[in-house]
Amino acid sequence: MKAILNHLFEHKTFSHAQSKEILTNIAQGQYNNSQMAAFMTAYCMRSITVDELEGFRDAMVELCVPVKIEADDLIDLCGTGGDGKDTFNISTLASFVVAGAGYKVTKHGNYGVSSGCGSSNVMEYLGYQFHNDVDTLRRNVDEANICFLHAPLFHPAMKTVAPIRRELGVKTFFNMLGPLVNPARPNNQMAGVYNLELARLYAYLYQKSDVKYTIVNALDGYDEVSLTGDFKTFSAAGEQINNIDKLGFEPLNPADIAGGHTVAESAQIFKSVLNGDGTSAQNNVVLCNAALAIRTIKPEKTFADCFYDAEEALMSKRALMSFTKLIAN
Repeated sequence: MKAILNHLFEHKTFSHAQSKEILTNIAQGQYNNSQMAAFMTAYCMRSITVDELEGFRDAMVELCVPVKIEADDLIDLCGTGGDGKDTFNISTLASFVVAGAGYKVTKHGNYGVSSGCGSSNVMEYLGYQFHNDVDTLRRNVDEANICFLHAPLFHPAMKTVAPIRRELGVKTFFNMLGPLVNPARPNNQMAGVYNLELARLYAYLYQKSDVKYTIVNALDGYDEVSLTGDFKTFSAAGEQINNIDKLGFEPLNPADIAGGHTVAESAQIFKSVLNGDGTSAQNNVVLCNAALAIRTIKPEKTFADCFYDAEEALMSKRALMSFTKLIAN
């Protein structure tokens, strides 16, 4: 690790093979906590390269507990986090809306690190018990159209660094990996990222795969469609700036989509939206993200049609039904 840190201090980059080896060694516990904290801190003081991101990703995927789910189309809605915006759990709610609309979702999530309440925090609070039993996960997808994959149960590296990430309390390169390493390997991915530089790296990696993808970055820094301003998307169709006025929405105040100060408050917002008691701002943000996910699977559909499908799933309580069935399992 001393050589690795000196490499970083000299502003040098790592090759794909070097990055893969470093991540593998982290997962296997070959470095102590102080060394890993130093590495994560120093690493985040510069930009990641494509080779490094790809090497880290490949190591995570090779080492993960695989989840084989038989379905024609699977999708994950997952953001990097680390945008510092502290919104409510938009992508997790959108995942249940997409499931309620009849699509199969393998939601990858984790505890919040730089935010107070990640997807795993709210799911755990609301009664979901984390597991990595593949048969149960398959049944979840069959019966509820959704399963939840708590990252540390599937990724040895995530489990190893979890206490360090918690203590650091800031985003690290592990944030960049979350949407790229879903153990179910869904063939559709909606990935939210916290800046355009990372969005372009993601686009480069997805272009080399068979995955249908939509990468989202709000131009004011959110790792999702926030409706606080315009947002940019990257997909097989290319890059596009999406004007929220043209989509039929007025800009929201950031306070309109803020999360709770505690996990309990965040869970209350979560339940309110699923029960049909969310504010129009909360509903619209969730529905826009769900619509983009549906359009990722069905690119021939218009955004308006996808939004309507999402709205119908939320208002008819089918999204709530998917949530209830998942918790019951």
